Amino acid sequence: MNDAVPTQAGESFLAGIWYFAMPGRDLARGRMLAKTLFGQPLLFGRTKDGDVFCLLDICPHRGIPLRHGSFDGTEVECCYHGWRFDKTGRCTAIPALVEGQKLEVGRIKVRRFPCREVQGNVWVLNGGDEATAPPIVTLPPVCDHPPLLIERVPFPCFVDHAVVGLMDSAHGPFVHQSWFWRSRRSIHAKEKRYGPSELGFQMRRHAPSANSFAYKILGGGVSTEITFRLPGVRVEHIEAGRHTVVGLTTVTPVDERSTELHHQIYTSVPWLRALKPLVRPIARTFLNQDRDIVVKQQEGLRHNPTLMLINDADMPAKWYYRLRKEWQAARNEQRAFANPVPETTLRWRS
Repeated sequence: MNDAVPTQAGESFLAGIWYFAMPGRDLARGRMLAKTLFGQPLLFGRTKDGDVFCLLDICPHRGIPLRHGSFDGTEVECCYHGWRFDKTGRCTAIPALVEGQKLEVGRIKVRRFPCREVQGNVWVLNGGDEATAPPIVTLPPVCDHPPLLIERVPFPCFVDHAVVGLMDSAHGPFVHQSWFWRSRRSIHAKEKRYGPSELGFQMRRHAPSANSFAYKILGGGVSTEITFRLPGVRVEHIEAGRHTVVGLTTVTPVDERSTELHHQIYTSVPWLRALKPLVRPIARTFLNQDRDIVVKQQEGLRHNPTLMLINDADMPAKWYYRLRKEWQAARNEQRAFANPVPETTLRWRS
């Protein structure tokens, strides 16, 4: 059965869910960093005590972006009139006031976005209540340590197209033709078991395909499982004997026409760190191939064509749209999320 899929941005980005914002190392103590994510101008900061926070990057007084001001490690000061705000967004000072003027400064607030640092990564909540939001993804223990590498790639497309490209199981021999991955001649039938997981689905643990050269450098006895969860998080957990390699890929919408992808590799394999000068260009090549195909795709999507998804090769993409729809419906109806993904086996050629 073929499914028609949307080619244009939806009404809004998924709300009430945690988005990857940045690697924690990007935000030094006493510094602030402005980013636009899910269409919102955000100002991230890290206090001198190490706490991360996120505020709307707009001063409530005259609308100037707060990023143009200063930060002393405790409070953000607007460059226009010196209004000051703490990490919760509460106003603490208005220099223009004189004695006797009645204004409850503390009642003036900049919108605060819940922000957490987990296993070295900063996540931000797009609306909703932090107390009722789903948990941030928990990574294997190897991810408690700094990653082997971090790559950031901008994708000039709406987030859905970047996410669907991320989970596409059939494009490898065509988009990623290279000596370190696979060639078109290596295409063959595959069969993998899938099932539901928290806010998403998982390709159950299995031995990597014989035509995936990159896994072979880890030696024998290699197995992997790949998990996807909303809003756009892919975790590949590779086991090779007593060692572990984890690939964390996150897709975060910037606005309706652009998306930010981060890819991080964590490992307990000592000698793999020595190969970092080789691993980094391979990772960049792989990610840039994905970006370049999306750039070409945009040429056709400008005309708003009718697209379709097929069984079984495109089933993960179908699940993504169903998961997205169910998340929005559950929030609107104020009920528990019901995962629409079944336990099943998919077969395709790649």
